[in-house]
Amino acid sequence: MEKELQEAGVVQGKLWHPRRVLITPEALKLAHGQAMLSRAEQLGAEVIKLKANRLTGFTAEDERSAYAHAKTSFAIVISPPGQRRLQPIPPSADWQFHIAQGCPAHCQYCYLAGSLSGPPVTRAYANLPEILEGLYEYLGKGTITSKSRERAEEGTTFEASCYTDPLGIEHLTGALAESIRFFGAWEAPVQLRWTTKFDAVDHLMKLDHHRRTRVRFSLNAASISRDFEGGTAKLSQRLRALRKMALAGYPVGLTIAPIMPVENWRGEYSTLISDIAQSLVGVPNIDLTVELITHRFTPTSKDVLIGWYPKKTLDLREEVRTQKRTKFGGFKYVYPKDSMAEMQQFFRELLTQRLPGSKILYWT
Repeated sequence: MEKELQEAGVVQGKLWHPRRVLITPEALKLAHGQAMLSRAEQLGAEVIKLKANRLTGFTAEDERSAYAHAKTSFAIVISPPGQRRLQPIPPSADWQFHIAQGCPAHCQYCYLAGSLSGPPVTRAYANLPEILEGLYEYLGKGTITSKSRERAEEGTTFEASCYTDPLGIEHLTGALAESIRFFGAWEAPVQLRWTTKFDAVDHLMKLDHHRRTRVRFSLNAASISRDFEGGTAKLSQRLRALRKMALAGYPVGLTIAPIMPVENWRGEYSTLISDIAQSLVGVPNIDLTVELITHRFTPTSKDVLIGWYPKKTLDLREEVRTQKRTKFGGFKYVYPKDSMAEMQQFFRELLTQRLPGSKILYWT
């Protein structure tokens, strides 16, 4: 498979080069902040050393201009104390922790739209050692995996990709490699989890991960990936990276999301699962999980996405959806019950047939 990919000309996706890097005074005092600043500067970014410990300068005439300015900026800041008090992240993991916030990709269905305040500038945290050290106190205290019969073998799980795609900015931050080393050296039943639409994994393959990191690749039907996932690695590149990480002994996973019943969705998703199976042929002792997530949106996220992508073709019609209440008292638009049941049955049967060794963690 590896030889076939090379002969087909599959190469690593292009790395993100921000136009400007902003750094706060507190972040500049820290070694990790200085290292990130140096990497961004070497890539040609304009350096802006802020005079105060807050981000400014992202106002614009309209939402689209503000979006464009923010998306080409990389900010190095300090993680606030509130973010270091961990929250559960069902159904994915016991706890979510944050090494960064924001993402350089341009996905028209972006889950961060409406959930993060302010312009979508990518922020990386300079106090990474402090963030990692703070994880120790949460060992064994979760309710999603550490106290679950079905997933107890995963131990206490820590999700690092709630508000970012950490691999998409790893060439600037180095935070993912540091996190993998941290969990690899943590002699306890723990697991670092992160998901990505990028493929620059070569520098991670030789790390001492001790199988305490699960990398999941976000994959979708070809037309959805092509039409709605701007600035990401191609599907073929992500599949190659999936194979590399599996061969390096990492537990791996598939995040098939957001699932949409597009035209010929059965055929497209059948092709996707077959391609995944082919990419993993010959990988020994593979530990493969699957997370199945359907598309949903809120009124707030819809408004934000329309502002960011005024020429979008993503289907955000409320009249063909069902309202589902959230735990915070709001609601989101999901597919009708019958459609959800049909898609769920399709995926479960398809995965059982073509990836029989995989473990489906959840459908949502």
